[in-house]
Amino acid sequence: MIALQKPLILASNSPRRKQLLTDAGFDFTVEVLPTDESFPASLPAEQVADFISKEKAEMFRGIRPDAIVLTADTIVVANHEILGKPADRDEAFRMLQMLSGQTHTVITSVSLLSADNIETVSDVAEVTFSALEEWEITRYIEHYKPFDKAGSYGIQEWIGMVAVEKIEGSFYTIMGLPVHIVYKLLKPYFIS
Repeated sequence: MIALQKPLILASNSPRRKQLLTDAGFDFTVEVLPTDESFPASLPAEQVADFISKEKAEMFRGIRPDAIVLTADTIVVANHEILGKPADRDEAFRMLQMLSGQTHTVITSVSLLSADNIETVSDVAEVTFSALEEWEITRYIEHYKPFDKAGSYGIQEWIGMVAVEKIEGSFYTIMGLPVHIVYKLLKPYFIS
């Protein structure tokens, strides 16, 4: 494990983020506070993940001054529309139809709160899907239930294996935690 000067808190229930942070060698606990993930309608799409990630970190301001708090947010942008987590099966199907045969953008932002300072960094990846048939979309939704994932898919799952033709950027950004950025943000807190 990589030793840090303060305890590390991952403020996310995402099993993917937990696994990636563990695989990167960090010891941490998970604490999540309820956060409103809405954003101003006038906010440009490329700033939305930053905004929400910062809001999640702000919730911990003054609550855990003894710790380093890591938050993150991922959005998928297709045809100038932000695709968040689908509300139901129909919305998941619609989103995956939008992604089929197209290139879309994935933006993941991470924020690090230590004492009263919040540092936020985002990373962008481009993902190209092959054309999907309706039965393939239905099969994916039924077997993987992607209702907790921005854009209705997890790249590490079946759909990523069979439909992703091209990636420009970090695979881990698409998974929801750009580990290379997290590592750089945490490096000043390493105990050598």
